[in-house]
Amino acid sequence: MKIKTLLLFSALTSAATLHSQEKNKTTMNPFFETYTTPYQVPPFHLIKNDHYKPAILEGIKKQEAEIDAIVSNKEKPTFDNTVLAMENSGKLLSRVSTVFYNVSSANTNEEIQAIAKELAPKLSAHNDNIFLNDALFKRVKSVWDNQKSLKLNNEQAKILENLYKNFVRSGANLSEENKKQLREINAEMAVATLKYGQNILSETNSYELVISDKKELEGLPNELIETATADAKSRGKEGKWVFTLSNSSVMPFLQYSANRKLRKEIWNAYQMRANNNNEKDNKELAIKIANLRGKKARLLGYETHADYVLEKSMAKNPETAIKLLKDLWTPALAMANKEAADIKKMMVKDGIKNDVQPYDWRYYAEKIRKERFELDEQEMKPYFSLEKTREGVFTVCKNLYGLQFKQLQDIPKYHDDVTVWEVTEADGSHVGILYMDFHPRASKRGGAWMTSYRTQKMENGKRIAPIVSIVCNFTKPTEKAPALLTFDEVSTFFHEFGHALHGLLSNVTYESLAGTSVPRDFVELPSQIMENWAAEPEVMKMYAKHFENDNVIPDALIEKMQKAGTFDQGFATLEYLAASLLDMEYHTQKSDITKDADSFEKEAMNKIDLPNTIIPRYRSTYFNHIFAGGYSAGYYSYIWSGVLDTDAFEVFKINGLFNSDNAESFRKNVLEKGGTEDPMELYKKFRGAEPSVKPLLKKRGLDQVK
Repeated sequence: MKIKTLLLFSALTSAATLHSQEKNKTTMNPFFETYTTPYQVPPFHLIKNDHYKPAILEGIKKQEAEIDAIVSNKEKPTFDNTVLAMENSGKLLSRVSTVFYNVSSANTNEEIQAIAKELAPKLSAHNDNIFLNDALFKRVKSVWDNQKSLKLNNEQAKILENLYKNFVRSGANLSEENKKQLREINAEMAVATLKYGQNILSETNSYELVISDKKELEGLPNELIETATADAKSRGKEGKWVFTLSNSSVMPFLQYSANRKLRKEIWNAYQMRANNNNEKDNKELAIKIANLRGKKARLLGYETHADYVLEKSMAKNPETAIKLLKDLWTPALAMANKEAADIKKMMVKDGIKNDVQPYDWRYYAEKIRKERFELDEQEMKPYFSLEKTREGVFTVCKNLYGLQFKQLQDIPKYHDDVTVWEVTEADGSHVGILYMDFHPRASKRGGAWMTSYRTQKMENGKRIAPIVSIVCNFTKPTEKAPALLTFDEVSTFFHEFGHALHGLLSNVTYESLAGTSVPRDFVELPSQIMENWAAEPEVMKMYAKHFENDNVIPDALIEKMQKAGTFDQGFATLEYLAASLLDMEYHTQKSDITKDADSFEKEAMNKIDLPNTIIPRYRSTYFNHIFAGGYSAGYYSYIWSGVLDTDAFEVFKINGLFNSDNAESFRKNVLEKGGTEDPMELYKKFRGAEPSVKPLLKKRGLDQVK
């Protein structure tokens, strides 16, 4: 009896111990452990929402200790014990916050949003505690002042320069009173920019255009109707059709719907996002953020926020950037006016005597495209399946750089939609890991972007491979067809893949200089040059194959696409330039803006004579790029890089699309170099000269406008 009781007690104790161990496993914070996943990718399968906050707070605590160790070091400040020590600090914080903010953009929820809101001021304060630390700055300045005697190599000199200037630009030279004011400004901005972005996501997700009468679907392509059917079913509205403010829904609706009343309805919802005088309204936030940035810039000794931002850019100052925008404005406006006149004529034919409205433009532009070029975008889409386009991107990368891509199945990912790929050189050596996430969902913000979960660097002479991700919002597959892309979506895929290459092929020593760590008006060069290959007939035949029978896209259709290549470019260029100039208007103010956002925007657009038929690509209340996405006073960079990419692509047009010498030069001088050198010098090493604007004007058809 006693033996049995003892054995039973032992068994129960063992079971309890095992249960406790399992419980500890499930509650253990994976961020505090070395990743044991393949390629050391984040262990998404183990990460829970309640892991983020304690890990970020612990990361702050650890970096504080690392900074204290640097400051209390009794030895003379050197590159290694000060600059390199700072470069290597904050590893835990970086690891956690990278995952957290990437997931909060691609797969968020209310809990993650609440954590982000709570942590924003804490992270802002932590950053200020570093860059407003007098003793730390004293050590950095000592190294900076003595750099000539240190015999630093180019990368070492660059991270020293960046670090010193970051201190100065972060307020290290301010008085204590002004430092206190700067801290308050930074904390306010951290919360305001976060709330601005969350409001847009909420507003986008909350709207739906519900259609009950099949007659109101006139003009819409079948695949869009199928998607709307599926969206309705998923929202408990079976038997109806639901259209949303996701670009893959609203834009084709505006392009094809014959129902002008419904076009107006969804257009107004789109262009009035976060502008409805409710708790998600961004009008006050836009003004608040712009004013806080202006105050910070003036506190730091700059006239405007744009002067502060562009000091580190290729443009160097707002005047240079604005000049480019205005030089392009005149021919773009002339072309857009011609396009509007053509639309007006077709509207009159349809018996509509009203002026052209923004919700008319895409619909009639599509009709004109069909009539003038016999080109129907729906005729093109069957050739642009997502899978075939992906194969095309891979083929271009293989032909240019020898890269190979292998899909990985048993690897952690943050959502089932995501696919994961290993990228290798031609000889099979590991380059990096690539995550791709393509379709819209309520938990994902709109747009398309590239990001990193681990940035490339060298450690003990070994290359630490990057982990890169591209996130898009492409048309979903339906029950009858795979995901079929518009050519604009094809271009977006190539674009984001160019960013991915910039991150994947990085080959520098220090993490802070790696990959896309370059000025805003240079970072779009690798992405935009990739778009050029997408439209080349030779390349198109590699990937544009009909999803039903695998037939290659016909030469006749390619020819139509090329003839229509500059069609509607007045509109496309003008709406972009208007947004860029609106960005500059907000960020070149020398004192606080006292108007409301609607009035400010209206005056800014009147100043440049933007036609009523067109609005800026992004209005003040949903301009995520500049108010929540890091492109403040930098949205112009897409067109600046457009000058670079069209000029750079001329080399391949002349010498061959896959010329190995040119490809190797672009890889070595641009993609691998990150922020190790002045970007114009890197460009000239590849091109042999500074860029010309002529190829851009030709590509957009603006060279023919008189």
